[in-house]
Amino acid sequence: MLTSTRWFLFPFVVALLCAAMPAQRLKIYILAGQSNMEGHAKVTTFDYIGEDQATAPLLADMRDKVGAPRVCDDVWISYLTGARGNNGEGVGKLTAGFGSRRDPKQDGGKIGPEFTFGLRMDKEHKEPVLIIKTAWGGKSLHTDFRSPSAGPYQFNDKQLAQFQKQGKDVDKIKVDKVAATGHYYRLMMAHVKQVLADVKRVYPNYNESRGYELAGFVWFQGWNDMVDRGTYPQRDKPQGYAQYTECMSHFIRDVRRDLSAPDLPFVIGVMGVGGPIEDTKKRAVHVNFRAAMAAPADLAEFHGNVVAVPTSPYWDTKLDEIAGRINKVRNMQRMLRTKNKNHANKDGSMTRKQQRAYIDDYRKTVVDEQDAATFQRGASNAGYHYLGCAKTMAQIGYAFADALVKMRR
Repeated sequence: MLTSTRWFLFPFVVALLCAAMPAQRLKIYILAGQSNMEGHAKVTTFDYIGEDQATAPLLADMRDKVGAPRVCDDVWISYLTGARGNNGEGVGKLTAGFGSRRDPKQDGGKIGPEFTFGLRMDKEHKEPVLIIKTAWGGKSLHTDFRSPSAGPYQFNDKQLAQFQKQGKDVDKIKVDKVAATGHYYRLMMAHVKQVLADVKRVYPNYNESRGYELAGFVWFQGWNDMVDRGTYPQRDKPQGYAQYTECMSHFIRDVRRDLSAPDLPFVIGVMGVGGPIEDTKKRAVHVNFRAAMAAPADLAEFHGNVVAVPTSPYWDTKLDEIAGRINKVRNMQRMLRTKNKNHANKDGSMTRKQQRAYIDDYRKTVVDEQDAATFQRGASNAGYHYLGCAKTMAQIGYAFADALVKMRR
């Protein structure tokens, strides 16, 4: 009887011992990319998230009891960013404000994917979490983030002919390209290694005896490659972005090699500006680019540890529709300033005051007050930045984290 009692108690004793054991290693996640990884969704658009029953619970996680953006006690972030070479680091407990920043060290009032990504990981892990984020707007994979094993950038014949036609110094262009190639890959890697070499500088409570685990990498970039006609002259063809797939595959390999993490879980955030695509002919460029971004995840060598996460499902179609009508008004404003157009001021006789009055009346017929107010609550930037919509960016960040969680499990 006594023996059986001991065996009955054994699982409870084990559970108590496990609870008393030291916490496991610090979980470190790396986020990298261009402007949408920076994040241009203003905090002022948070309320819009709560207007949808599907996303209202997400907003509840993003705010504390008094309605302010949540501050995570167990998630820290180091964020390297900057414009025109003015790079700097923002450090602290994760909260809103680690999106795009004019001053790298100051709260920019915006979020990128990092905020809800960290909230999701905070729920997933009992251990503390550290996010290392490096992001700069307007950067390409073919040049700026080009990794070593991708080799040098090669201008195609059409590009070289165009340079010569324009009277440009081709030799100088080639030299400048060599200097630019991989510059931001090297900045990213140097910053990650700097943080890893002195984790306590960012996360003061770091326990060196327990160490850390590189738990995942998220890549969110693409706009500059997608719109580059020079590098991708056949971009409207099914294999027009094959070079992007090659560069992305090299990038994954090189990141893992340079960080000595051969199986580092990797998420590719697939560009989803414009939302779901119905007419593939009209939007062939978007279709082809998205396919090229996602393609590395299908390679046998990356099976099970590289996942492509579409972001088009989180595009806000309601705001997009309103944005289209707002742009219609803006186009009319521009047209009124030109002659020889089929509009009310085609003879150029309208004064500026008359033009403004005309536009005010025209706006009322195109965008009503309710739609204008909705757009004001939900959007804070241009379409290529997912309209600066926090509802969109919050869902994207969560989706990235969830994909890594599923890979780990």
